[in-house]
Amino acid sequence: MTPFEQTVYHFLSHLYGPRASEVQRRLGQHIEHFRHVSTAPPVTEITAGEEDHAPTWSEKDQWIISYGDSIVADDAPPLAVLNEFLQRYLGERISGVHVLPFFPWSSDDGFSVIHYREVNPELGNWEHIRELASHYDVMADLVLNHVSRESLWFVDYLTGSLPGRDYFIEVEPETDVSQVIRPRSSPLLVPISTRRGTRHVWATFSEDQIDLNFENPDVLLEFVGILLFYLQQGVRIIRLDAVAFLWKRLGTSCIHLPETHTVVRLLRAIVDEISPGTLLITETNVPHAENISYFGLERLANGAPDEAHMVYQFALPPLLLHTLTRGEATTLQSWLASLPVLPKQCTYLNFTASHDGIGVRPLEGLLPDHERDALLELMHRFGGFVSMRSNPDGSDTPYEINITWFEAMRGTRRGPDPWQIARFLCSQAIMLTLQGIPALYIHTLTGTLNDVEGVERSGRLRSINRRRWQRDELALLLESPSTPTHDVFHALSRLLEQRRSEPCFHPHAAQRVLPTPPELLAIERGPLSDGRRLLALFNVTDTLLPLDKVGEALERALSHHAWRALDQQNAVEDTALPPYAIRWMVTDA
Repeated sequence: MTPFEQTVYHFLSHLYGPRASEVQRRLGQHIEHFRHVSTAPPVTEITAGEEDHAPTWSEKDQWIISYGDSIVADDAPPLAVLNEFLQRYLGERISGVHVLPFFPWSSDDGFSVIHYREVNPELGNWEHIRELASHYDVMADLVLNHVSRESLWFVDYLTGSLPGRDYFIEVEPETDVSQVIRPRSSPLLVPISTRRGTRHVWATFSEDQIDLNFENPDVLLEFVGILLFYLQQGVRIIRLDAVAFLWKRLGTSCIHLPETHTVVRLLRAIVDEISPGTLLITETNVPHAENISYFGLERLANGAPDEAHMVYQFALPPLLLHTLTRGEATTLQSWLASLPVLPKQCTYLNFTASHDGIGVRPLEGLLPDHERDALLELMHRFGGFVSMRSNPDGSDTPYEINITWFEAMRGTRRGPDPWQIARFLCSQAIMLTLQGIPALYIHTLTGTLNDVEGVERSGRLRSINRRRWQRDELALLLESPSTPTHDVFHALSRLLEQRRSEPCFHPHAAQRVLPTPPELLAIERGPLSDGRRLLALFNVTDTLLPLDKVGEALERALSHHAWRALDQQNAVEDTALPPYAIRWMVTDA
């Protein structure tokens, strides 16, 4: 066996025991087919002998998150409208776009997939995806935990036909499933009428999203084939949706099981072997330590980490909310200082908002419950909602905040104030400063307000942050000075332009949080091999902040180097920072 084949066999043996050889043979057929039909070169070429095959990302990597129809027009398919918008208004300021599920679907705005290998005709077709991929790195969702009950696989299950007959998990209704960790408050077991009578199937997220049974190797092989098909269409980044819940074993929490990690490692080994430069990112909205376990850092002693290339920084959004609405950065500073130093094979995806709500679970162990509850109450005051989840003891606890990021920045604990845009931009600049790759949700980029009408129409709290812009309406706002959309978009565009030109923002550049008073956040990036370093200062309060009493470490950094503003060549001469001020400064010494 080749080293790759030995690695695959090791993973398959863990998953399927004595069936590993047969599963490997069939998996090899998928890979050989991919190699035969794939004529395009890898997205990112790996040079022979390159250190640890580290992904080739850089400070120029900045991504947008958008639904395929977040911007619509009457004269073109939504995917073409999105492509046109990105090229016209952002151009090379961004390098990638996460197009949220663009497949035929039945619920959850795309995450209940009916057909995995088709593009929703209401959005466009595969040619539109390939055209987008010719300009930007495209991220696509591999929704592998569950499938729509309208899918052909589930129709097979209902009729007892192959292949879907054995793709789902039946559980007797009296079975004790109280230990199972839930992200929702809906029943875990859903009664289904089949030709064999009523059966109860596992449904982690909703009665329309039926979990797949990965103990059946046919399911794994289906998704390997789907993943390879996406790569053939030009997709570079694969987002493993809800992957933490993938493997089930009664009597356990059914989250983060060892087999789940093995599946991620197997997919990583496959893409590294046949499509170097492809990135796997895990979507695990869970407490921080659980989240970063998908890097596989515990295996560093045995070589390079072999799990996800990237994980979302799920703790960042709620911690930023807490920091900027409370006016103190102590908790954020402590958390940032605790982040592990990552090897070059992996990095974080930093974000503040996405199509989902702002997760509350990542605050577990980081913020006391009374502080969390104060934040939730404030978001209620700003027009937001809170979604709940079920606990093993039958109680419900907060799961996520549903609100647009712009509305979440409306004020502080004292209520709304005039600093909304400044506070909002400060939050984005902090995110853009941090080690990793930043991703901006389309409705953060446009400063979108809460879509309460969308919630009323759909009955879903997440619709508050999923507005569909009319292209001409959005264009008018972007080109009309003094509108919040104009001011926010163009300010963020300037920050993106500055960031992509600064090598200290490379994902591998070191990061250090300087000890400062709670009102100030100070982050140093670098130094680089040539001595260049960047210092970022953020006033997280609504008051003027003098710089003469900022702590020894920052005073030493300010006095020992000749700092100049990143966006100009003149020296920085601030004696105080205005409310929510952002200062990016660089030095070559």
